[in-house]
Amino acid sequence: MNVHPQINDSRRSFLYQLGASLGSVALTKLLASEAAAAAGPLSPKPPMMPAKAKNVIMLFMEGGPGHMDTFDPKPELTRLHKKESKLKAGQEAGFKFFVGSPFGFQKVGQSGIEMCDQWKHLADPYVADELCNYRGCQAESLNHPEALFHMNTGSRLGGDPGLGAWATYGLGSENENLPGYVVMTELALPQGGAGNWTNGFLPPYYQGTRLRPTGSPILDLASQEFKSREHQRRALDELAQLNQSHLESLGAEDQRLRARMESYELAFRMQTEVPGVIDLSKETQQTLDMYGLNAPETETFGRQCLMARRLVESGVRFVQIFSGGWDSHDYLERGHTSRIKSVDQPMAALIRDLKQRGMLEDTLIIWTGEFGRTPDNNKRGGVYSLGRGHNNNAMTMLMAGGGVKRGAIVGATDELGASAVECVHPIRDLHVTLMHLLGLDDNKLTYLHAGRYKQLSQFGGEVIKELIA
Repeated sequence: MNVHPQINDSRRSFLYQLGASLGSVALTKLLASEAAAAAGPLSPKPPMMPAKAKNVIMLFMEGGPGHMDTFDPKPELTRLHKKESKLKAGQEAGFKFFVGSPFGFQKVGQSGIEMCDQWKHLADPYVADELCNYRGCQAESLNHPEALFHMNTGSRLGGDPGLGAWATYGLGSENENLPGYVVMTELALPQGGAGNWTNGFLPPYYQGTRLRPTGSPILDLASQEFKSREHQRRALDELAQLNQSHLESLGAEDQRLRARMESYELAFRMQTEVPGVIDLSKETQQTLDMYGLNAPETETFGRQCLMARRLVESGVRFVQIFSGGWDSHDYLERGHTSRIKSVDQPMAALIRDLKQRGMLEDTLIIWTGEFGRTPDNNKRGGVYSLGRGHNNNAMTMLMAGGGVKRGAIVGATDELGASAVECVHPIRDLHVTLMHLLGLDDNKLTYLHAGRYKQLSQFGGEVIKELIA
């Protein structure tokens, strides 16, 4: 007995069945799209694989800290101080000489991790033994704007989505009343400005939200006295009806208007949630002092680090803090002493605070610049300029929490710090590793733009397994 149904081979039947099957696929996609839209673009999404970190706090030292002056000691460079350098001969005009670090170095904690003697608070074993020092990364550009864009977006050209935009695109946010991606800067923006935290070609929902360093962190956070919450709600509802009619005329896929509509609703919710998150008066005096809010040199960065802790505690996915002034071509000792002092206590407090609250385990902290520094400098006008040039072949960065190794030194540079020589990886591999720790696969976290599927690493990379615990 034939149990298979009779197959009708007519052309009309074939086309009918093909249309029905395509229709079911389209209907399934439409229903899935409607469900996703109803949930909201920033609604929490499950990771693609088991994640070690839920949140990221990136401390960006704009200008490029000298690795041999912070966390990568070079005794041979000290021995050669002010002697002629023939590194990269002919590429720069003028006599070149080696510059030994003006700082001594210490091994701290049970791990014996190395750092210069200007780090006082970070040297505390309770904090130092949480650090992972990666010395093998190499950048691509020697120019600040390009290097900043590359480290923050994966592209040297600018205009691509920031790291936090990719993270929130992949995972959403844990708090519908707060942005998923928050950025804090000094009064002067980093080179490239908002291009370092743009949504790029991703939908506008994933744009980083900058908190201002002075005054109200967000303009118009508090509504005018004559407007009640009920008044605002009615006004937004009426505006939403008008925008919805306009959206239907444009087509449901118009992302710009839809994102603006969502931004109005998020702003309304933020007026209730944000004041409580940024109100540091709820913290104990001991906590405020721990972050350095009682001293002028640490107050700004300390306030930002404390706010970062409160933001991730409230469900913000990705927080970036920019600290400038690390571009020490001259006056290296004075410049780095000042900059280290401004960030040392707040950084140590952030790690200590997260650790005490049980949050460090799933919060990844990254301390980095856009590139490293050269072991030599030019002698100009007969004067020794005790500083360093830009170096994209060697740099150092710190990580803590979020699934990275504790008390570890990974990779190495040569005896002068001119180039990475062990566990050498480009920035794209660092990005792939960051996303991996968040439970995201860079090869699958893609977005169709300009005819091709784009990803953070641009064209793929590999996980730096040596960094992962």
